[in-house]
Amino acid sequence: MSARRSGHHRTSRTGPRAVVLLGAQRFDPSLGAAVEELGVKGRIATITAGWQEREAEDDDLDEHLGGRAINLMLHQRGEDVFRRDPELLDAHRRRQEALRHRQDFYRIRLGYELEAQTVIRQRSAPEAILADEASASIDAIRDLDAWHLDKCAAVRRDFEAEMAPSSRPVVAEHLAELRRIVSECDAIAIGGGHVATLLNRLELFRVAELVPSRFVFAWCGGAMVVSDRVVLFHDSPPQGAGAAEVLDAGLGLVPGTVVLPQPEERLRLDDAERVELMARRFAPAVCIAMPARSRITWTSRRFTSVHGVLGLMQDGTSIPLKSATAS
Repeated sequence: MSARRSGHHRTSRTGPRAVVLLGAQRFDPSLGAAVEELGVKGRIATITAGWQEREAEDDDLDEHLGGRAINLMLHQRGEDVFRRDPELLDAHRRRQEALRHRQDFYRIRLGYELEAQTVIRQRSAPEAILADEASASIDAIRDLDAWHLDKCAAVRRDFEAEMAPSSRPVVAEHLAELRRIVSECDAIAIGGGHVATLLNRLELFRVAELVPSRFVFAWCGGAMVVSDRVVLFHDSPPQGAGAAEVLDAGLGLVPGTVVLPQPEERLRLDDAERVELMARRFAPAVCIAMPARSRITWTSRRFTSVHGVLGLMQDGTSIPLKSATAS
């Protein structure tokens, strides 16, 4: 495997004690059961930045956790940072604009590569030739995904080099407070919502550096961003053709995994061609579908305690996932 395909992620030197990925929590929460299973007794720092303006509307979450939650309010903290540091705000806006342009051009190229892959699958030719051409199509899509991740990483590196946000007084002030709060917590719980906003706040406030020796629980968008590659997907969107696209690198707390929450609404698991493409495109990473009430624990480079999680296979099937070591 080439270096370009080996994965792009932002990790801390020492990882969390365990990371639990969960299905959607809104209507049938299972977070409490996962917390109980791991014996977490202390406070739990919660991150609901993906909810944006509704970030503080977390009464149900706090009640589900037995009143032990303390919301880090990362979205609100980000707004405070940008209000008090207009120079950083301007630079951040330029960075986000550059990332949006990169995503737009990537999406255009991806559409053509996926169309070519579909046309090639429909052609008649000797089996060996078809297999070679299908493999070449997958390689082209994977190379495009990797190229896009490289470009996104370059944009972020340039921003860090120019602004060094962690050293700016208002950011440093929040970082110190966050470290103090999390030092009194046994776990961090990361909710879903707007994935790009969530990822940006996690990065701005260096959350990956807060997780060592703690339990991490994450669901929906939160589960996506703790992987090493955030993939947006919807097989049957309200408008347009559904095409999975790489957004950016994640935190890398659960490497070698593409997390696909809410498959009941967003995946056509009965479409063997779609499942096969997803599995082959992101291999050797394992694509996992996380329906409601599902959960899986990552610890010591291994998945354990698997409940209701489906793995997407390269033969076009989706099967119940068992405990396994990641690629």
